Amino acid sequence: MFQNIRDIILANRFYVVQTTSIKFSQESARTFYQEHKNKFFYHRLVSFMTSGSVDVHILAREDAVTAWRVLMGPTKVYQAQFSDPNTIRGSYGISDTRNATHGSDSPESAAREIALLFPTFDLHVWSQYQEPSFRAGKVELCLNTFVHKLLDTARTIKN
Repeated sequence: MFQNIRDIILANRFYVVQTTSIKFSQESARTFYQEHKNKFFYHRLVSFMTSGSVDVHILAREDAVTAWRVLMGPTKVYQAQFSDPNTIRGSYGISDTRNATHGSDSPESAAREIALLFPTFDLHVWSQYQEPSFRAGKVELCLNTFVHKLLDTARTIKN
């Protein structure tokens, strides 16, 4: 599943700006999912998200938030399996809290989540200085790190 989702990311013309593998602490999971605090599934979600490591990515492309949400499919896995079986959740989701992927619901949520998950990443600096190269396709995927690098630096990285 892990590699399949990475292949889907690339096949759908997303660039991987940064990636890491993390293990959420109880506190960080609660903070990340604070918008769901009063929902019935909150404790189950926090428990699942702290049960092991997860891969997190900053993805970029034109209209990335919307495109990613369409690619993920409905949050409710049973709905995704019947109405959108070719989506990530339709293919790999197990339950509503174990639905294989997460995606921000807006650019504002994405900025907040990026700040929590990638504290040293400066979205403003990236947007100003690197995003134009990404938009122009002047990047190359480094297979070892699963991150797109600017072509000037990518040539020195062993793929």
